[in-house]
Parts: sequence; structure tokens; C-alpha cells
Amino acid sequence: MPRFSRPFLKASCAVLALTVVHAQRGSNDWMTIGNDVQRSFWLRADGKISEQTMRKTGFELLWKMKLKNTTRQQQALTPPALLDFYISYRGFRTLGFFGGSGDTTIGVDTDLNRLEWQNGAGTSMAKGGTASCPGGMTSSITRPAQSPYPPSGARGTGRGNPAKSGVGEPFEGAITLKQAPTQRPGPPPPVAAAKPGRRQAAPANPFSRTPLYVNAVTGDGLLHQMYVSNGEEPKLPLQFLPSGARAAGLTVFDGTAYVATVNGCNGVENGLWAINLETQKVSHWKATGKNVEGTTAFAAGPEGEVYAASGNQLVALAEGTLEQRAAYAAGASDFVSSPIVFDMDGKNFVAASTADGRVHVVDGATMTAVATSDAVAKPGYAVGALASWEDENKVRWILVPAGSAVVALKLTGSSLQPGWTSGPMVSPLTPSIVNGVVFALAAGNARGAKAKLYALDAATGKELWNSGAAITSYITTGGLSAGGGRVYLSTFDGNQYAFGFPMEH
Repeated sequence: MPRFSRPFLKASCAVLALTVVHAQRGSNDWMTIGNDVQRSFWLRADGKISEQTMRKTGFELLWKMKLKNTTRQQQALTPPALLDFYISYRGFRTLGFFGGSGDTTIGVDTDLNRLEWQNGAGTSMAKGGTASCPGGMTSSITRPAQSPYPPSGARGTGRGNPAKSGVGEPFEGAITLKQAPTQRPGPPPPVAAAKPGRRQAAPANPFSRTPLYVNAVTGDGLLHQMYVSNGEEPKLPLQFLPSGARAAGLTVFDGTAYVATVNGCNGVENGLWAINLETQKVSHWKATGKNVEGTTAFAAGPEGEVYAASGNQLVALAEGTLEQRAAYAAGASDFVSSPIVFDMDGKNFVAASTADGRVHVVDGATMTAVATSDAVAKPGYAVGALASWEDENKVRWILVPAGSAVVALKLTGSSLQPGWTSGPMVSPLTPSIVNGVVFALAAGNARGAKAKLYALDAATGKELWNSGAAITSYITTGGLSAGGGRVYLSTFDGNQYAFGFPMEH
């Protein structure tokens, strides 16, 4: 049996620990609805998906899984939050976490198409329900994220070999390696220098014993904090919202959970809510218009400031307290999308769409107008949410699901100019951008049009691939998540789909 010196072993273990913990800290994971707290829907890098690989054959439906959940009105499954590489006492996992309308949370091994755990029977105790107030779980679930912009150099991996335990006794967050797996993620990317006045995400601590959680809000208004490995709750749930409220956009960052209430369900006024997870203090902001607009409900800047659209106003709210700092008024037209936040030339910008089909871009610091597009969406069409990304030439793109196509706009200075328009789609949802590829999802409808997934060249809008007849139902809520070389979507009939390149086991 070969022998190794102590210095060699220490160095090897240190490198391995750094690599594993980097992977477990979500460097490139899809953490929440819209991927990040800025709601960009942009996965900056991926080890398998690119414009070049999508031009080749091989991208396909990997699996379709029926999850145990009862549909309530038009609500079914939420897009998953993802954990691309996790090590626990059960072995190596690539996990997806789903919320079900029947007040259930579900953990799935997305490499092996295997149910890991489920909380709740999938049937909510809430009575009745309507299309606007269905009851049960209505918000996506989330992993705790950070407010600074995600790093640009991280790469998703996925598991390259079958599940095999390589750790000791269970302790959430602790890593005791006994066998090194054959494939590992690459080393962490170099941490870029923080821009002046802007918070920087702290580098991962390789010796941290901090547990990893996934969070959900059930129809009774309780906030649940569950271990990612088994769904167990180490603490009692917190009363976050009044019971019967319709929640939207749950996000956790910097020790505080945020969520919106919409549609005035059960008499709960529309607005944003925040709860400090340590002190359990709840803060509330009342919507200035009739509702909080958009499918993601709100977005956050890199310093933690929260932005929401309500009526004809785009408002800026203080982190934690939700005190209103400033507002931008769009004139006579109300907003119909939630905002996105992005940086360009060292400044933060906020963008959202109004009912007249235009996109407004404002300065995140002053909440004053920067640019307004011509009408690109059908007047009155509920855009829901925008998406945004920056290409290798530092060009900022904003993608709009415009009713019958996806429209790409380019922001140059104080001007929003048309970039490209996709082919026709039946009710496109907010697209996702994965390493230079736009994944656009046509939702279909209850009249017989099935959902369809498209891959487009992000620079030109040219179609690279589509799912054909692989999806057998339509989509009423939710949208896309992506990571580890795969793209995920859920349909009204309760099926979860995963598309990607096949993995060798």
C-alpha cells in the first residue's frame, strides 16, 4: 500500500475541501425565481450548454417525472431552485427543490431522476379557491442567496458519475471525506475587485459548518426553513404572512426573507413583506397601486435595496425595513412586469415594462428615467417579467416576452434599440439565458396548444433547437430554471421535465 507524507496529505485535503465547499456554496446555482435576487434569468456560465454545443445534436429530453401534488386552480409546480453539487451522509447529489400548490416541498436528484424527499402529502388543507386566489403554496421556493451580483466565471458541473457515498456521519454542512469522487468542479474563479461603494460577495469558507437550507411559504403564511439533504426542519416555522394570502417571489438574502402578497386574497393587503430570520421582526410595505406587478414580484440591487412595480410607479425600498426611499412614475400607463436590476458602466439600473408595450430603464440610485423603448409588446399584454444579460462585448440586452414572440432590446447610453425578434410563439414566458443561449418557452394553452421549448442564439435570435412534441401539456404558472447543463420546466398536469445532454453513468 503506498504511503504519503503528512504535508502531501494536508495539501491534498485542503485543495479538495476548497473545491467541494466552493461547489456547495452555489457559485453558479439557480438559487431563486429568476436565478438571482436581481431576477436576471441569466446563468452566466455552463460547462455543457453553449451556442457551439447547441448547434450539434444531442440536446434532448432527459427525463419526465410526475410529482405528487394536487393542482389548485391554475397552480401546479413552481420552477426549481437548484444545488448542482452537494455532499452529505447520503453521498453525492445534484438536487432540485420544487414547490407544489398542494402545500408540499419536494427534493429531487436531478441527475438520477429520483425522489429524495417530500414534505406534505401534496394536498393543501385550504378550502375552495379561485383563479386569482387559489390557496395553497403559490410562491416558488428559494435557497438563501446574496445581494451582490453573481460572479461571472463560475461553471456548472453536474455529477459525472453515479451516486456513491464518500462522507462520514451526518451533520448538516460538515464534510468529512473518505473517498474522493472521480470528477470535481473546477477551482473557484478569481474574486473580482469590488466596485467603489458596492458590496462584494464574501468568498466561501472551506471550514464552515453552516447548514444549507431551502425555504418555502405555505398557504397558512408560515415560512419553513428545511435542510437541503432531507427536507427536515430544525426549527419551528415562522409566521410570516396572514393565512390565506397569495404569496409571490419568495427570496432570502442577507439574513432576511422577502415575499409579496398579491390579488388581495383573504383580505390581505397587497404589498411586500420582510422578516429578519434572527429577530423574527416582520416589516411591511403597502402597494401604491392596486397590486404588486409581475411574476417575480420584486428585485434587489447589489446593496440590498428592493425594487417593486405597483400601478404606474417603480419604487425603491430600503433593505430590511421596506421604507420607501424614492419612486419613478411611468405616466398614464401602469406597469405589467416585475423589475430587473443590472449594472452597466459601474452604475445600477432598474427596468420594467408598462401596459402600453414599452420598457422603461431608470437609474437605481436616483430613480430617474434613463431610456424608454418604443412599444415592443402587445398593448395590455401582461409581460410578467423581463430577462437581461451582458454579452462578451459589454452590450447590455433586455429580453421581453411580447405576447407572440420574444423581443431583444439593446441598451446603449440613453437609448433602447431593437436587437432581434424571435419566430412566433404561443404565449411566450420569460426566457432564460444560459452561457450565450436564450431558452424561450412557449406556454401553449388549454385550447390544445402544447408548450414548446426553444434554444436561440442570444446574439441573433436564430433558432438552434426546439423540443418538438416532447412536452405533452401546457403551462399556466412558473417558467424555466437552468443549471448543470440542464433546463427545467413544469406543466399544468404536474409533470416536471428536464432537457439537456445525456450524462454517462
